Amino acid sequence: MKASVHPSYKEVAVTCSCGNKFTTQSTLAKDTLHIEVCSVCHPFYSGKQRLVDSAGRVDKFRQKYASFSKRTSTK
Repeated sequence: MKASVHPSYKEVAVTCSCGNKFTTQSTLAKDTLHIEVCSVCHPFYSGKQRLVDSAGRVDKFRQKYASFSKRTSTK
C-alpha cells in the first residue's frame, strides 16, 4: 500500500451548540468542529422532546387551503 495516499488521522475538539465539548478522531484538516446537535441535547438520546406548536401549524394549513378544497369538490 502507498503511504502517502491516506489522510492523517488526528484528534479533533468537538463543540455542540448546547455547550457540550468532547474529543474524537477524524481526518478533518481543522482541529475544531462545531456541531448543532449531539447525544446530550438530541431528543432521541436525552428522552426530552421539545414541544412544537404543531396544532397551530395544522390550523394555518387548513385555513390556507380551505378555499382550494371547496373549489375542487364542487366540480
